[in-house]
Amino acid sequence: MKVKVIGGGLAGAEACICLAERGVEVVLYDIKPRAFTPAHSDGNYGELVCSNSLKGNDPYTNACGLLKEEMRRLGSVTMRAAQASAVPAGGALAVERHAFAQYITDAIKSHPNITTVCEEVERVPDGWCIVATGPLTTDRLSESIKGICGGQLHFYDASAPIVSKDSLNFGKCFYGDRYGKGGDDYINCPMDKEEYERFTEALSGAERAVLHDFDKREIFEGCMPVEVLASRGRDSLRFAMLKPVGLTDAEGRKHYAVLQLRKENKEGTAYNLVGFQTNLKFGEQKRVFSMIPALADAEFLRYGVMHRNTYINSPDCLNADFSLKSNPQTFFAGQITGVEGYVESAASGLLAGLHMYAKLTGRQPVIPDNTTVCGALSAHISGATSNFQPMNANFGILRPAEIKIKDKKKRYAYLAERALENIEKFKELYNG
Repeated sequence: MKVKVIGGGLAGAEACICLAERGVEVVLYDIKPRAFTPAHSDGNYGELVCSNSLKGNDPYTNACGLLKEEMRRLGSVTMRAAQASAVPAGGALAVERHAFAQYITDAIKSHPNITTVCEEVERVPDGWCIVATGPLTTDRLSESIKGICGGQLHFYDASAPIVSKDSLNFGKCFYGDRYGKGGDDYINCPMDKEEYERFTEALSGAERAVLHDFDKREIFEGCMPVEVLASRGRDSLRFAMLKPVGLTDAEGRKHYAVLQLRKENKEGTAYNLVGFQTNLKFGEQKRVFSMIPALADAEFLRYGVMHRNTYINSPDCLNADFSLKSNPQTFFAGQITGVEGYVESAASGLLAGLHMYAKLTGRQPVIPDNTTVCGALSAHISGATSNFQPMNANFGILRPAEIKIKDKKKRYAYLAERALENIEKFKELYNG
């Protein structure tokens, strides 16, 4: 039996190698090197189109570092390629991008169980397949995906930052919705006039990320970045996402401007900044948004991003094993599922490969639990939510620690130890 994998990016490469190393015959379809998307220029598979950094490498202080270690223990080809092509980058894992992609390409083309086909796939095929076509899926295939996913397909990603609840200054914020509705659904972060004016001035002048030409139309027709709105007038934010109308604290005081934070997960450990879609550079987001008094010491679990990012509404369409609810032989992997980032995309491809292999061999897929980053990302793409947005690896999506640990370093170390213990159990179940 042959499995088709569509897309030779990180997710597709992981799925191919995972299945092939377990004796499954795989056919990989990709338009390279005959054609390229607007973001690609290297004929190799596994091309890194933006940064050459795979982010932090320490599993005990960085959630993406923890995800990398989980992937190493599961046999990830991305982690092997990164080790072979690493360049000095302090605490981060950075690679020489051509050598990295060449390693992955060689691993695919030299494997006797993988056949590569250079052609555009225009519809999701019947039978066993993994769709890993990424944020720049071709138009014809996108239409086919829309058809099998109920017409739901997003063409850009405009996400607000997410902060850890534990890091908020609760002496500078209060619970409640407008006019006393909604109970404790929102955390409100007020500013006085002087604080607001300093904030909007800094926001208007902050450095923005450079957009690719193919990003601009989709983003700015669909969503207004908060920094662009701020530049249109001193009070523009006070009549939009920072409007104070109907928001009074426990003492009945009204405020000049108020940022609302909304729960990002059911545990209530993470909150997003409502209406703060932004294209600021990550460092600028930390600097400027921390000027809001309640966020002065905020830990940012995810920064806001704005770029073209074709992704499905996964909670409606996918099971936690990355298979379609409507067709258990069709799997999705990579950014098209709503994971954000190089490593996260690769991890989803590895997991999709493992789960498909389980089904091919007559077993039920085992889902890693949400004490692991792999499991938490699986829960994110399959969990019910009314406002599904792409997510990267962060400690806030893990199941909270069973014991209260105030010190952040100790808490992260505890979560990491627990995750690595449980990823080993998951590995044993699949290898057993």
